[in-house]
Amino acid sequence: MVNTSTVTFGLANLFGFSFFPIATAYAVYFDYKRRKDSEFRRNLRRNERKQVRAEKEEAEASTLRLRGLIKAKVDEAKEEGFPVGVEEREAFFNEQVMTGEMLSQDRMNEPLHVAILRTNKGTKTDSYLFTNIASKMIDSALAFYKGLKVYPAPGDLIKIYDSTVPKPILDILADMIAYDGDISIRTRPSSAGINLGDIPSVGLD
Repeated sequence: MVNTSTVTFGLANLFGFSFFPIATAYAVYFDYKRRKDSEFRRNLRRNERKQVRAEKEEAEASTLRLRGLIKAKVDEAKEEGFPVGVEEREAFFNEQVMTGEMLSQDRMNEPLHVAILRTNKGTKTDSYLFTNIASKMIDSALAFYKGLKVYPAPGDLIKIYDSTVPKPILDILADMIAYDGDISIRTRPSSAGINLGDIPSVGLD
């Protein structure tokens, strides 16, 4: 197998020059044009504005797609339904909160947009690909959302979430709650139904 660096070095020697002076000369030329050529500066600023606008549009599109995915997740959960019996609700709650916590352990201090891949330019589909971390963020928030749906005092539980769940996941959860519209976040005594103190610890206390 031919070593690429060897070939490059050989070509440079063959033609009697090094590539480094070329890069240096271009940098000097670029700096000169930037300082002396007003049209060149205008083109630079125009290109910078285009780039900023493109990045803004991409971020807005990403946000819209994310909200669509969040709504779809909430709709799916509501369609599946939630348990109504006390014991079933307690078991469901424990399962969901434990799942949410486990999924929230992997680098969840990153904002979600950091974990989102750009649109796959190689296909005609307009769907976004999500990294494993982004998927875990959404699934973690969904599990915490499901826990809220069966807990008798959601406002009290949200207080615990606020102090224990990573903020990027809380942001997704807030969107889910807002879209759901049926979760009361007012605090009330937790003595009725599932008692928070009686629930096995899953790292949220």
